[in-house]
Amino acid sequence: MKLTILFENHAGYRKGLLGYHGFSALVEHNGRKVLVDTGTDGEVLLRNMEALEVSPGEIDALFITHGHYDHTGGSKAFLEARGGKIDVYAHPGIFQRRVALKPKLREIGIPFTREELEGLGARFHLSPKPLEFLPGFLSSGEIERRHWDRAVGYLVENGEYIKDPVKDDMALLVDLGEEIAVITGCGHSGIINIAEHAVRLTGKPIKALIGGFHLRGAKPEMLKEAVVKLKTLGVKKLYAGHCTGIEEYAYLKTGFGEVEPLYVGKVVEI
Repeated sequence: MKLTILFENHAGYRKGLLGYHGFSALVEHNGRKVLVDTGTDGEVLLRNMEALEVSPGEIDALFITHGHYDHTGGSKAFLEARGGKIDVYAHPGIFQRRVALKPKLREIGIPFTREELEGLGARFHLSPKPLEFLPGFLSSGEIERRHWDRAVGYLVENGEYIKDPVKDDMALLVDLGEEIAVITGCGHSGIINIAEHAVRLTGKPIKALIGGFHLRGAKPEMLKEAVVKLKTLGVKKLYAGHCTGIEEYAYLKTGFGEVEPLYVGKVVEI
């Protein structure tokens, strides 16, 4: 498996790459290429793809981890640049209207309608259940939450604001044979829940846990529990970025040890 970070909060050390709040990664495995999320801004995504010599036309499928703007905002530009049909795998809840109330009321959901994206070639396959959609590529489905989660924001239903459980938050599981890699967009389901769910679902240990862990601002006891539980599960390595948090990354680095940062242009080969 080869994973290349296309969109991240921070750019790497290669000239011509742009860092921007959001997440997107290209996963190559078993001769297939899956784009995980599309970041916040289509112009930034396409510029980074060009600099990293990734063509939109070579992507076999798009996997959307959840319906927030910083993981879906580049979708329209990507589809326009790609042209033609492409299968998109996600949870049925991704198109719900979502808002944040602080520091002011603002929209935080997908900035496009389903009809807009379908008109550009998106063929949506929306399911809350686990699904192997390409050989070795498995959608986690909804993640059971036995521990704390990191849900944020509100849903707008009948003019009322309801706390958003972010039930559509899913992870991509990549079958490596005797082990798996787990790619999470933001980790709203809670990084412990995600890891445990992936192990239960596949019956295999996690060789690499990659993505945003949504630990920014987490209490020390939560960070400590994350380190202990992930070690107990036998997770071998963490690749943390996006919403993990800088101080929280430092805690993971100190407590877990096998941790590397994510940045635009980062390549993980397993």
